[in-house]
Amino acid sequence: MLFRNPNPLGSAAAGLACAFLLTGIYGVAQSCSRVPSAPEPRLRPQGWYQSGNPIQLAYQPLRTGFSAVIDAAGPEGDAAGDRQAETEPALTMAPHSASARYWVSGQANSIFQAHGYFHSPYQGTNSLIDDLETKASEVGTLYLGYQLRPNSRYNTDLIVDFENAGGRGISQALGLAGATNLDVVRNPNLSSAPYLARGEIHQTIGLTDEMVDQDRGPLALATKMPARRFEIRIGKMTLPDTFDVNSVGSDSHLQFTNWTIDNNGAWDYAADTRGYTVAGILEYDDKVWSARYAIAAMPTVANGMDLDWAISRANGQNGEFELRKGLLAPFVKSKREGAIRILSYVNHAHMGDYRASVEQYLAGRIARPSIIATERFGAVKYGFGFNTEQEVTDSLRLFGRFGWNDDRNESFAYTEVAQTVLFGGDYNGHDWRRPNDKVGVAFVSNAIKRDHQNYLHYGGLGFLLGDGNLNYGRENILEWYYNVHIWRGLYGMLGGTEIANPGYNRDRGPVYVSTVRAHIDF
Repeated sequence: MLFRNPNPLGSAAAGLACAFLLTGIYGVAQSCSRVPSAPEPRLRPQGWYQSGNPIQLAYQPLRTGFSAVIDAAGPEGDAAGDRQAETEPALTMAPHSASARYWVSGQANSIFQAHGYFHSPYQGTNSLIDDLETKASEVGTLYLGYQLRPNSRYNTDLIVDFENAGGRGISQALGLAGATNLDVVRNPNLSSAPYLARGEIHQTIGLTDEMVDQDRGPLALATKMPARRFEIRIGKMTLPDTFDVNSVGSDSHLQFTNWTIDNNGAWDYAADTRGYTVAGILEYDDKVWSARYAIAAMPTVANGMDLDWAISRANGQNGEFELRKGLLAPFVKSKREGAIRILSYVNHAHMGDYRASVEQYLAGRIARPSIIATERFGAVKYGFGFNTEQEVTDSLRLFGRFGWNDDRNESFAYTEVAQTVLFGGDYNGHDWRRPNDKVGVAFVSNAIKRDHQNYLHYGGLGFLLGDGNLNYGRENILEWYYNVHIWRGLYGMLGGTEIANPGYNRDRGPVYVSTVRAHIDF
C-alpha cells in the first residue's frame, strides 16, 4: 500500500529522493519517527563543539544559508557573512539568510531496509522475523525559529518544529535492542498526521561582555554569544538534542542509522514513544567546558505516548559534563578537535521489577513473568555514560561510547540495554575529490543483567524483546555506510548492518540488514 503523506514538505522531498534512489523497490509500509536530526556534511566547521546538539552540529558547517557563520568580526558584520556564503558550495536546496531574525528550514529523510532468512529454531511475540522482509520509513520536518533579542548577552530564541512520519521498521522495530532504523518507533498505530515535535524557549544569560562566534542552527539562532553564559531551555523537546551529542555518531540522516550507535543504548532517557518530552534544561558554557542539567517528564507506561505530569513522583533527571579536549590530545597535533562527555541519569517512574516478576512466575502465581504485574510508583532506575570523539587527520575522526545502568527495574523509555560498548569512526571523501561524501564504520556490543536475562528466558516480554525463550549472549552489531552528496541538498546512502545474537539470543542469527537512504535539506 502506498503511504499518502499529508505533509507536502515531507511528501515532496521524500518522493523525489525515493524516486531517485529506490526505483523498483516495493512493499513500502507505514511507520513513525523517533527523533529527527540534520546533516553534518563537512569535517571541521568553526565552533565545532560550541553547540550541544546533533541538529546544531549538523548545520554548523553549512555556510550557505542554513548556518552561514560570521567568521570575520568588523564593521561589515552580517553582510560579510552573507557574501562569504555565496562563494561556498551549496549544500541545501535553497540558501537562507544568516542575518535574519527568523529561521525557516526543513528536511526529509527516507530509509529502506531489507533482510533475508537467518538461523531461527523458534521465535516469539517480540522476535525479529525470520523471513524475507523489506520495510521503508519517511520523516519530514519543518524547523521554525525567531529571535526576540538577537546576538546580545540576553538572546532569546522561540523555537517551533513540526514533523510527520510514515513507514515501518523491520519486524515493527521489535526483536533487537539495537534496532536498525532510528527514524522508526515500536508503535505502528500512531497517526501519520503532522505533530508538534518541539516548542521551546531558548534563553541566554551572558556573564561577560566578551562575545564569540557561534554557528547558526535551528535550535540556536544567534551568530554571537557571550564567551561565558547560562543557557536555559523550557518546553517540548528531545533530550538527545542537548545530551550525549557526538558529531561522528548522532545523526541518522547522514551518518549511522542504529539506535545504539547514534545514542547511548544504556541511557533510558525520558521520552514518549516518538522520543519527545516536556523538560527544562540549565546549561553553563565556558570556553573549553560545559555542564548541563535537565529534569523531564516520564511516560505513564513503558514507551507510551502519554506523559505523567506529576513531576514530583515521575521524572527523569540528567546531568552531563563536557570537556572540549579529546582523549588523544596528548598524542595528536594540538589543532585537532576532540571532546569528552560524562553523563549520569536517574529515572523515577511507575516501573516493574525484573527479579520480582520472575519470582512470581517461579512461585506459580502467574503463567509467565509479567513486568506489568510488579509496576509501582517510587521505582528508580539510574545509569552512567561516557562519550568521546577525536579528530585524527583532516579526513579521519574516531568516536566511542560506554554506558551502564542498574537494570533492576524495567527498561521504560528508550531500549532494552544495561551495558553498551561502542567504537568507530568516519572518513570524508577529500582524498577522492568528494569532500562532502563520507564513509563510516562502527561496532557496538550490548548486554543486559542476570535478572533481565532470566525474565526473557522464562518467556517474559519487554516493550521490544521477547523470543519466548533466551539462550543469552551479548548482542553484537557492526554497521557501515557510504553517504554521497548528489547535488545541493540531496544525499544518498548505501549501508549494511551485521547482527550477532539478535535480542541477546545465541539460538538466533546472525542476520544481515541492507540499507538505502535518501535525504534532502531545504
